[in-house]
Amino acid sequence: MTSLAAQLATSGPIDVSLLDSRATPGYDGDKDGAPDAMAALGEELADLQERLFAQARVKIGNQRILLVMQGMDTAGKGGVIRKVAGLVDPQGVAVTAFKKPTPEELEHDFLWRIEKALPAAGEIGIFDRSHYEDVLIGRVRELATAEEIERRYDAINAFEQAFVEDGGTIIKCFLHITPDDQEERLAERLDDPTKFWKYNPGDVDERLLWSDYAVAYGIALERCSTEHAPFHVIPSGRKWYRNWAIATILAETLRSMDLQWPEAGFDIDVEKARLADS
Repeated sequence: MTSLAAQLATSGPIDVSLLDSRATPGYDGDKDGAPDAMAALGEELADLQERLFAQARVKIGNQRILLVMQGMDTAGKGGVIRKVAGLVDPQGVAVTAFKKPTPEELEHDFLWRIEKALPAAGEIGIFDRSHYEDVLIGRVRELATAEEIERRYDAINAFEQAFVEDGGTIIKCFLHITPDDQEERLAERLDDPTKFWKYNPGDVDERLLWSDYAVAYGIALERCSTEHAPFHVIPSGRKWYRNWAIATILAETLRSMDLQWPEAGFDIDVEKARLADS
């Protein structure tokens, strides 16, 4: 059976505007069955993530996971953090939301702040936006020269390969929505006083550049979906499917690590006796 990660992995040129945001590849049920499917995944994810964390505590290897999420505003990066990362122990999760670079960050190469936020051994690191902003908004808003943008694709690939060679695993997800999906979600925010805080007038300005972003995403997916760090296109028009798909890929990834509980580094019988006498 083909893994969901393999089904959703990109390869070669891709036209983002032609993608179906409401597709549900790999899922045989419907929305009503999603809560049970997520609950089942949650039990397995919690167990596997604790094994990953435990191995690092006793200094077994340098395994860690970096989940990179990219997508237009309202694609659901925050929702994934709540619904998927919320299934595991927060002690083993490190979330970084990358905003506009600070003056200090602008004094360094664009990967400088990314390197500082990489997960430690045993952790699942989650990037809400990432180094890909520097070839997306950087390209669309012309924040860097064409030559610099071109250099960054290669720099990203080299950076990610080095992370993998050092024991890390990268899961890169493009949360795909359409302009209609986004309009519906922005409208919901304007109709609900509890969501006013989520609304950013600047999102409408970015909508005017949707076609430019589609091109930028297509190039990034083609140039930076590699064997060691493939991009996965996650149809995100249905929130429940988006969450299930990313949780499933995370579970598949953890399973592939063959994580075992660390053996005791002490004499168990001796420690039982010492404990009884204490």
